[in-house]
Amino acid sequence: MELNRSRVMTVLSFTQPANEGMGSQSGRVNERHTAAELETKMMSDWASIKGHEQEAILYASSEDFRRIFSEDLDGLYRLSLLLTRDSVKAEHCFVSGLDDCVAGNPVFREWAHSWAKRAIIQSAIRELKPRPSRPSPASPTVFGDIDQLSSGRGQHFEFDSVLRLEDHERFVFVMSFLEHYSEHDCALLLRWSVRDVRDVRTRALEKVIGSCNTTLSQEEMCHAWEKAK
Repeated sequence: MELNRSRVMTVLSFTQPANEGMGSQSGRVNERHTAAELETKMMSDWASIKGHEQEAILYASSEDFRRIFSEDLDGLYRLSLLLTRDSVKAEHCFVSGLDDCVAGNPVFREWAHSWAKRAIIQSAIRELKPRPSRPSPASPTVFGDIDQLSSGRGQHFEFDSVLRLEDHERFVFVMSFLEHYSEHDCALLLRWSVRDVRDVRTRALEKVIGSCNTTLSQEEMCHAWEKAK
């Protein structure tokens, strides 16, 4: 660690004897005081440095979040598109989510990917303001974007059945079944009651299961239905 010369000179200036003729005993006392103060300053600096190093190890940096959004570009954009059902709004929520992660409060590095998803969900909620009593018409204009990002045979139809849900139903379905948020967490983020979340989740699941395009197996449908009860 480099010596901070200006700080040392400042400390020394406070310990100069007021009278040069006070004798060697006074000089030795001042020397001891100077040494103690310097040691305290150095220990404080060292603790501060170690604290910053420890924080860098534990918490995700802005570069960590940029890397996550870059490496999982398709997955995070797909999440945004499923929530917003509009390619322009999806892009806006994706970028807003990244900005919120970079400028937000420190997050443990191991939670960074989950936090990135949460930031996108919160951005989409701010954008669409879904309410349980306000239905909105489905828009088929972005189904092609979903199809491009999806992989695996038949996955387009699963997305299609989710995209046909009303805004409030779609948000709850994506958050609850696809992202595994609890009813309580959904209620907190959406600012609904837990009962509203539970009712909407049940209706959304009924619609997805009843969709003629769904590719869920009978076993998967039974499991999802039991979970919604």
